[in-house]
Amino acid sequence: MDNSGARKISSVFPKRRHDVLRWDGWGYKDSKFVLEDGCITFQGSRYPIAGGKMNNFRDWVVDMFKIDLTKYNAAAIPPTEFPEPVKCEKFLSELGSAGIDFSEDGMDRMMRCHGQTLTDVESLRKHKYKRIPDVVVWPSCHDQVVKVVQMAVETGIVLIPVGGNTSVSLAATTPEIFDRTIAVIDMTQMNRMLWISEENLTACFEVGIVGQDIERELNKLGFILGHEPDSFEFSTLGGWIATRASGMKKNLYGNIEDIVVRVRMVTPKGVLEKNFTAPRVSIGPDFDHVIFGSEGTLGIVTEAVIKIRRMPDVRRYESLVFPDFSTGVRFLREIAEKRLQPASIRLIDNIQFKCGVLLDPAGSIFDGFYEIIKRFYLTTICGFQMDSIVAVTLLFEGESRRVADHEKVVCSIAKKHGGIRGGEKNGKKGYMLTFVVAYVRDFAWDMNIVGESFETSVSWDKCEALCENVKACIVRSCHERGIQYYAVSSRVTQSYDAGACVYFYFLFKHLDVPEDSLKLYMEIEDIARDEVLACGGTLSHHHGVGKLRSKWYPASVSQVGVDLFKAVKNELDPGNIFAAGNLIGRDQQKAKL
Repeated sequence: MDNSGARKISSVFPKRRHDVLRWDGWGYKDSKFVLEDGCITFQGSRYPIAGGKMNNFRDWVVDMFKIDLTKYNAAAIPPTEFPEPVKCEKFLSELGSAGIDFSEDGMDRMMRCHGQTLTDVESLRKHKYKRIPDVVVWPSCHDQVVKVVQMAVETGIVLIPVGGNTSVSLAATTPEIFDRTIAVIDMTQMNRMLWISEENLTACFEVGIVGQDIERELNKLGFILGHEPDSFEFSTLGGWIATRASGMKKNLYGNIEDIVVRVRMVTPKGVLEKNFTAPRVSIGPDFDHVIFGSEGTLGIVTEAVIKIRRMPDVRRYESLVFPDFSTGVRFLREIAEKRLQPASIRLIDNIQFKCGVLLDPAGSIFDGFYEIIKRFYLTTICGFQMDSIVAVTLLFEGESRRVADHEKVVCSIAKKHGGIRGGEKNGKKGYMLTFVVAYVRDFAWDMNIVGESFETSVSWDKCEALCENVKACIVRSCHERGIQYYAVSSRVTQSYDAGACVYFYFLFKHLDVPEDSLKLYMEIEDIARDEVLACGGTLSHHHGVGKLRSKWYPASVSQVGVDLFKAVKNELDPGNIFAAGNLIGRDQQKAKL
């Protein structure tokens, strides 16, 4: 289609990211948890929890982890010195001649050397990064990307495409290559809507566009994409494709591979793309699925045609409370079996239930006379135990009457499982809290608590056992290492006919040396990952493999699968221009000479 009507969109990411985003962790500079005068508050106005004092949350954290709030860590100091770049003068000269924007500024380079793992954050705060890019390049269109890749082939430099740098698998972390120039290709300035077809309900975007920008632009025209991963505010369409992403509303709108109709990717051998946008074809293997999950190892995705929907008439939140996690899983299973999932349905365990309640600036929902009555109702009349209660948050979207009928059926099934309704307010709060979880992680580090999450997918028949066994494995590992104060929790975030996605959250109080605590965390997470795989879970549901999980990749896809990926790699990128080192590791990706 004609791109003459392409619309340039004001990106949430300026070229100087550090003007808007934190340089040493997750999110916006103006949004964070702070501890002042013994009180925890959330600064800024972007999130509904901002403003009020969270003293109940503070007390729970102190009691759980036995921390001393007077030893709260001071803010990290931004670096002023950066590693000298490994220059390729020919490449820089050709960028200038082609009119392609680039920067060798140290802060620009550092802001794009990492993802969002604890390892990344610790390296930034302690100024311990071993390698950062040598130059940041901002192409403005597909043709400029083609030129950049051709220049890289001619000069032998390394290209690392990035979007929002939200990876939690070390996929965006600069590989430790010291004998070649590394150029980060920042795609975020390529964010135009190239065209939209209201009749076909499709649209074509440049893939540097950030999730929230897609939705804002489509909403103006009466449409919605509906893809909302936890990183929705900062991750990009290209990043979703590169990692095979999933969103909180996948039940209604699909995972990224269900949403994308066609992909355009620039490789060292040329442009890989289909020449049609038909809904389905039978013409051999679908090469788009070589691109999905390739994690920057094969080329640079530049454009994508995606499915869009008309704006839903209504959006309704709801929450349900169940006596225990096992009951909640059985409820989710029946909903999935009958294909009654609303746009989003998520089960959180008791620890996350309590944490979510205590993060409410208004105070615990069990404060006050009215809340005492509610607690009496739950514990006495319903027989729920406060240390085992779990919650399910739901989001319904669609035509008003259908949503009402759908909600009625779902709540009737919940009642059959002993669940009771918790109301729309708690459902909305539970959904929105997803966007501040990473801020909690960074704040916990400041309070001398190390913590992170990891995910998997698993079949229904193994779901409960996996949750129990992995948590027990982590607890055992803590005891063996003398860790006294810790918390382990799980949630079921996405459900399918045959299984579900499960998240685990693991936190513990720092040991004497924070750096040692980080090593210890990684050691225990590796042990937990072994247990996940032993219990029938997968290496990842939607975070991808990156460098963090590459050692398990061969066992997950078989040696034949690894060899097939290598064959594709050597065909599309024989010079190993895209030497990110993801999936099978940098050494295995080296070109055949």
